[in-house]
Amino acid sequence: MKTLKILVLNGPNLNLLGTREPEIYGTETMDSIAKDLNACAEQLDGVELEFRQSNSESDLITWIGDAKGKFDGIIINPAAFTHTSLGVADALKAVAGIVPAVEVHLSNTHAREEIRHKSLTAPGCIGQIMGFKGYSYILALQALVSYLRSEK
Repeated sequence: MKTLKILVLNGPNLNLLGTREPEIYGTETMDSIAKDLNACAEQLDGVELEFRQSNSESDLITWIGDAKGKFDGIIINPAAFTHTSLGVADALKAVAGIVPAVEVHLSNTHAREEIRHKSLTAPGCIGQIMGFKGYSYILALQALVSYLRSEK
């Protein structure tokens, strides 16, 4: 079985997890989420993860575009860029047929302020998982790996 390489991208302010609005985002840190996700990847057998986080929209756009030929899929938490970034949305659409992505959110964005109800980035993704705090990433990984293995 071919090893699947998954790029895990995290947008603005996710480096502050653990202390940032724990009533919304929980108390998990990016490091603890990465640890749990790596453990899940080991159980899925033949899955390698690479984690990146940036507060810069341009970094995310570049990483998405550069994923072609290097990664089989993307898990992305675009954070606030979900609702504001045509650039991130266009990058996801540009690679959609080559590097499928799953959008992840720690909170249920539909249960929050109205501005967070619309995702500009979701149309460039094969699916969206939200509301399960750090476990959203596990669900996204399981779904993406299942999708990729069924497509191959």
